[in-house]
Amino acid sequence: MSQFILLEAAPSSMFGNIIVVSGAFLILVILIKKFAWGMITSMFEERAKKINDDIDSAEAARKQAEAFAEKRETELAGSREEASKIIMTATDAAHVNKAKIVAEASEEARRVKQRANEEIEQSKKEAISGIKGNVADISVKIAEKLIGQSLDATSQTELIDSYLEKMGD
Repeated sequence: MSQFILLEAAPSSMFGNIIVVSGAFLILVILIKKFAWGMITSMFEERAKKINDDIDSAEAARKQAEAFAEKRETELAGSREEASKIIMTATDAAHVNKAKIVAEASEEARRVKQRANEEIEQSKKEAISGIKGNVADISVKIAEKLIGQSLDATSQTELIDSYLEKMGD
């Protein structure tokens, strides 16, 4: 309000006010330069240094991260290659084992079949032998009943056995 009064009261005092304000501003600048400029500039320099350090550390961190990423990529590729080799080796071993197991199973099946055939043949021979004996005994008994005399069982059995042998051939 006082400025308005001053401006209206004396138009020539406006020039005086500009000089006073300019002088006060100049004194303020000189005082700032003398007492605060060093602190202000050091604050700005510290701030600039901190920003530069942060940028440098961020750049170093980025480079380190890229190096780690590249290292991990290399290790991952190595791991993939190693895994492929392991899988390939395991597959080869599995094929070899499969062939070995199949061969062993085939051999075992062949031996079991041969043993079974031998047992069947042996059982067949025993059954035929038993049947021959029974048939001879029954035939001798039937013949004894028909004739009414006792027959030589041994000679009759041999006769029947030879007859059965001829029938079997």
